[in-house]
This record gives sequence, C-alpha cells and structure tokens, in this order.
Amino acid sequence: MRKLIISAVAGGIIIFASLYFAGVIANSKDNRRPPSQKVVKTVFVDTVKNITVPIMVPANGNLKAKKRLELYSEVQGVFRPGSKLFRTGQEYKAGQTLIKIDASEYYASVQSAKSNLYNLLTSIMPDLRLDYPEIYPKWQQYLNGFDLEKTTPELPKMDSEKEKFFITGREIITNYYNVKNLEQRLSKYTITAPFTGVLTEALVTEGTLIRSGQKLGEFINTGLYELEVSVSKTYGDFLKVGKKVELSNLEKTQTFVGEVTRVNASVDQNSQTITVYIEVSGDNLKEGQYLEANLEAKEEKNAIEINRSLLLDNDQIFVVKDSILDLMAVQPIFFTDKTVVLKNVPDGEVIVAKPITGAYAGMLVKVFEESKS
Repeated sequence: MRKLIISAVAGGIIIFASLYFAGVIANSKDNRRPPSQKVVKTVFVDTVKNITVPIMVPANGNLKAKKRLELYSEVQGVFRPGSKLFRTGQEYKAGQTLIKIDASEYYASVQSAKSNLYNLLTSIMPDLRLDYPEIYPKWQQYLNGFDLEKTTPELPKMDSEKEKFFITGREIITNYYNVKNLEQRLSKYTITAPFTGVLTEALVTEGTLIRSGQKLGEFINTGLYELEVSVSKTYGDFLKVGKKVELSNLEKTQTFVGEVTRVNASVDQNSQTITVYIEVSGDNLKEGQYLEANLEAKEEKNAIEINRSLLLDNDQIFVVKDSILDLMAVQPIFFTDKTVVLKNVPDGEVIVAKPITGAYAGMLVKVFEESKS
C-alpha cells in the first residue's frame, strides 16, 4: 500500500513538472508575427449634380434606297443592245435608256394609223375652205405642222358646235385618239431612267425575248436611303418628324446624321413596337447596310446617368458619408446596355463612381483625390 501511494505522488510530481516546464518553454518563444492591420480601400467618387438627361433609345436596321424602281415590261419583244450593258452595278444618268425592246413591227402599225389620220385631215380641207372659211386657217396650220416622224400634235381647239359636229362626223377625233393610244404603247418599248442611279438587279440580257409582265430588274437611287427601325410604343409620343438621329456602322468606325421623316401611327400587335423611318445620305452608304441608331425619345429633368454596374439589384447605389460607405435607394428611369438614368439622388451627394469589390454598408473607405499640378 505504501509503495502505491509513493508511486502516485511521484507520478503527479512528474506531470506537474512537465506542464510547468512546457509553459516556460512556450513563453520563452518570441512572437514575431506582426499584428493584423485594417485595410482601407480607396474609392473613386463623383459629386451629384442633377441635369436634364436626354433619353436615347437604341435601334438598328438595314438601309433601303428611298427611290427604288422595279422594272417590268408591258410589251413583248426582243431586248436590243444599248449604249451600256444591262448588268448589275451599272450606273445610269437620269433620262438614259435602260432597256430598249425591238418595236419595228409595232412602229409600222403606228405609222399606218398616223398616215390614215393625215389622209382624213387632208380630205376635209376643201370642205372647210368652202363651208367654214373662218376655221380653215387653224386647221390648215395644224396640217402643215403634222409630221409623221414626230409625235402627233394635239388637235386644234374647237370653238363652235358646228365645228365639233363636222370634225366628229368625219371621224377625225376617233382616229386621233386611236393614234395617241398607239403612240403611248409604243413608248413602252423603251424604258428610261427616271433618276440617276445604279442597277442592283438584272434579270435579262441583250437578245432575250421579253414577255409582257416579266420583271426585268431593279434600279435604285444611291444618293438617299431610309433606315427602318422599331422602337417601343412607350416612346412613340416623343418621336417627332424632323428630329436628328445619330447613326453608326456596326464597327463604330463611321458615323452619320439622319432625320426622322416618318413615324407609323400603327403599333405592331406582336412586338408592341412602332416603326420609325430615318432618312440618311452619304457617299459611303450602301443598299442593305446595317446601321445602329440612337433616337432621342425624350428629356428627363432632374436626373443623372451612371454606369449600370453601380446599380445594385435592389435599386440602390453606394454613397460615401464621412469616409464610410452607405446605401441609398434610387429610382431607375431608363436602361441602356451600359448606363442607367436615375432620379431621387440629391444634388451634392457623393456617390461611388467605380465598382468596389466586396463593398458593404458601413465599410471604411478612402476617397481618391487627384493630384493638382
């Protein structure tokens, strides 16, 4: 029993001594780790000044020539070669012949009808001289100016009932309008350019037999284009004819200034959008070219515009008050792909201008100050 007590006391002394010396050794070590320092992030800020912000509605579309002519044939015949080849990309001045169809057979029938009219006029001249000497001079003058190689001139004005009955009874008027009808159709064998432009589509070539009603090609004016875009009906009341519009190509390397010329009064039932037509001109523009437009729909007073990345999901932004971040509720008015227009932000408020990683309300920050040179 005595040996057991001695062993227990000796064991306790050894354990106590081990703990004591372990504490001494632990306390003797130098704590070389520096104390942790609180990091204060530097933030970029802006001082709010409410202004009138123009609401720019983005839209896009493809250019179409404002003056476009689809060429169709109203007669039948062989396509005869002209001074220029009828090919895509060919330029024509106003008044130049686009297409000339062989009309030799039809031309002969026109000349035959004109000859009959001339013979009728010649046959009534003796009767006019004897019975109606007062109107004879003007009809003689008309006959003298009648040229079979030129367009038939308009008949002299008939002043009395007797003159009308006499001329009508001799079938002069019937034959005259028959000739004018033939001449009108003869003119359809030649298609001329109504304006200066370029042939964008050519469906026939020289020597082709053209049939009545056949489409021959398409001709456009390259000096003036229209951009058709669709915008939300929300801004339909603010889009007015005459407003200037900034346009740019897809690569943002070229800019143009257009003008709203038409606004469709009807709303598309499927997309709930309104079609707006923008007129634009430029030497570098092409048919079918894709352009982006910024339409100034309206002006929002007492508002600011900031980067969308600064707006939090619950419609709040960070502000700086006494070097501490705080949250402020705002009212978003309009979004673009990069910015957002806000209201309810008082003048003089200091807001964060660039996003901060890990930001939270109550965070201590330091305002970045640009060095003044």
